[in-house]
Amino acid sequence: MKVLLTAINAKYIHSNLAVYSLKAYARKYREEIEIAEYTINQTMDMILADIFKKKPDILCFSCYLWNISYVEQLLYELPKILPEIQIWLGGPEVSYNAVNTLNKFPQVKGIMCGEGEETFLELMEYFHGNRKSLEMIDGITYHEQGEAVRVVKNPMRAVMDLSKVPFVYEEIEHFTNRIIYYETSRGCPFSCSYCLSSIDKCLRFRDLELVKKELQFFIDHEVPQVKFVDRTFNCHHTHAMEIWSYLKEHDIGKTNFHFEVAADLLNEEEIRLIQSMRPGLIQLEIGIQSTNPITINEIHRTMNFKEVGRVVKAIQKNKNVHQHLDLIAGLPYENYESFAKSFRDVYALHPEQLQLGFLKVLKGSHMYEHAQDYELQYQNRAPFEVLSTRWISYEELIRLKGVEEMVEVYYNSGQFVNTLPLLEEYFGDAFKLYETLSQYYEENQLYVLNHSRIKRYEILFDFICKHDKENVEKYRQMLIFDLYLRENVKKRPDFAGEIQITKEEASKFYDEEAETHRYLVGYEQYDKRQLRKMTHLERIDGTLMLFDYRNRDVLLNQAKVYEVKNVQLGT
Repeated sequence: MKVLLTAINAKYIHSNLAVYSLKAYARKYREEIEIAEYTINQTMDMILADIFKKKPDILCFSCYLWNISYVEQLLYELPKILPEIQIWLGGPEVSYNAVNTLNKFPQVKGIMCGEGEETFLELMEYFHGNRKSLEMIDGITYHEQGEAVRVVKNPMRAVMDLSKVPFVYEEIEHFTNRIIYYETSRGCPFSCSYCLSSIDKCLRFRDLELVKKELQFFIDHEVPQVKFVDRTFNCHHTHAMEIWSYLKEHDIGKTNFHFEVAADLLNEEEIRLIQSMRPGLIQLEIGIQSTNPITINEIHRTMNFKEVGRVVKAIQKNKNVHQHLDLIAGLPYENYESFAKSFRDVYALHPEQLQLGFLKVLKGSHMYEHAQDYELQYQNRAPFEVLSTRWISYEELIRLKGVEEMVEVYYNSGQFVNTLPLLEEYFGDAFKLYETLSQYYEENQLYVLNHSRIKRYEILFDFICKHDKENVEKYRQMLIFDLYLRENVKKRPDFAGEIQITKEEASKFYDEEAETHRYLVGYEQYDKRQLRKMTHLERIDGTLMLFDYRNRDVLLNQAKVYEVKNVQLGT
């Protein structure tokens, strides 16, 4: 027998923890179980052909928001080329509407609902004749054959002991150049109405000694990044402190660990520990979603935004932790103006990244059940994104899409950190800046083109020339500074004009630097020609700046910058 556990990921760098956990838990049958991972960027024909070549007897799909449309298309085609195949589904996108899914796809034998490890093992036993019927397996919904096909739903399975799930990364070479996903808890203490995690009320944790052993494995193997999938990592103080303390004490400077946290739950002890960590050891994702108290109450979320702001600023002081803050457009009682205020509130905290998301109406969620009450219109196709609500129109959401794009390009890229504050001051409002910038893109049909990083600088300069003509030179200087902070470009863009350093001046500097290494410590093995290639000299507002690209800021990826003091160069 051949069983194929199939995952279709959003990107190649992602991995699917679920299918690896299923195989690991059913280890007695591991020789019969194969994992196949694809991406949504691959063609349907390619995936279909590859599955056909593998010729599984049992085919299982892991179903999520980002891949359900691909899975559904494959469900139509697979029985045509593999008529004897038995298909099973699992994952959040089918667990909460299993009967409807089976009625829509009669070619699917059954669905594993909720946690799958124990269920999948029992299914493997059933396939081998060690269980007499599917009725003996809890947590599945399936087609029963008879004179007429009917759907049978067994009771939901009791939640399992998370410490019994085997560690799935022993063969770490299979995950080279991919993000590692890891969990130390399941369930969530909150009941946010848009989220399926609120359905699982049983919050439980993996044994800490087991967790430490597994974290050491990641550290020893110098895994670049580990993303914890715990829904609210810091909901249990002792658990969080033990893990963060272990990471700090055993860090060797190679691995970054990503956590999703509730900032207002972080206490002073946790903040001090975070502030003391190596820059880049951890990064935090903080879901704010809205600062409208009526909206927060309606979506059953608990959040003290004032406290969130205090904590975010406290963590920022040591410049050692990347913070990613989230907002969601399309929530109840949030109109365009209210969302703009939420944006301003969060933007004022100046996180390293500000993510503008749009409500996804997930089957089984409270939001899905109350869509009619909210006059909530959403797309029928995945990812079931909001189209309008009683409070916000489709036209307004389109405008917010434009704002989202501009924030992603100009703020989240980290390429314009000195130019953007000048523009914010000119417009007097950060939201208005990105709103106006989006309108500029639309008016000039810039959205229809793919732009290089350098082209983004040129577009922003053109935008500046249109809106603040009196201060163009000031902006130009800051754009040049921002450009060379990130890019060691040798072909100078048009907006930058002629470089304000002569060849003779540059030659004198590098002659001296190759001898003294006054600024470029650690470059002793390089000659002056190599030093010129690896660095950049630029005069900004009359001050000579040296950009060192070997020594970049861990969080912002910016070159280290020195003010050059040299009488021969006239500075």
